[in-house]
Amino acid sequence: MTGVKVTISTTATEAPYEQLRAQLADQARSGALPAGYRLPTVRGLAEELGLAPNTVAKAYRALEADGVIETRGRNGTFVAAAGDAAGREAPHAAEEYARRVLRLGLDREAALAAAEEALRAVYRRDR
Repeated sequence: MTGVKVTISTTATEAPYEQLRAQLADQARSGALPAGYRLPTVRGLAEELGLAPNTVAKAYRALEADGVIETRGRNGTFVAAAGDAAGREAPHAAEEYARRVLRLGLDREAALAAAEEALRAVYRRDR
């Protein structure tokens, strides 16, 4: 598995699919996995990591939903172009959040405060 370097911890609090998703996303963002890099098949990566194929498939689906990877039918799964994911997904995610907090009855200030606190917590935890 040239290029992809993943370690799944059995003692981590995160589920194996989340560990895989996070590590592949980090490698794609950092350039360790360049845009256009062909990822291993679900079965191949599952076998190599000792995971169930459904675990790897779940991670790949999440990465594809986030725009980090793209599936090209029978040609395989590839790392998407670097800026594409953020450019496509961030506005959509922000709109979903805005609609949700509106349904919850939060005003603009409360919604922004909640988003800022969530960002601080995530960046503090994940960095």
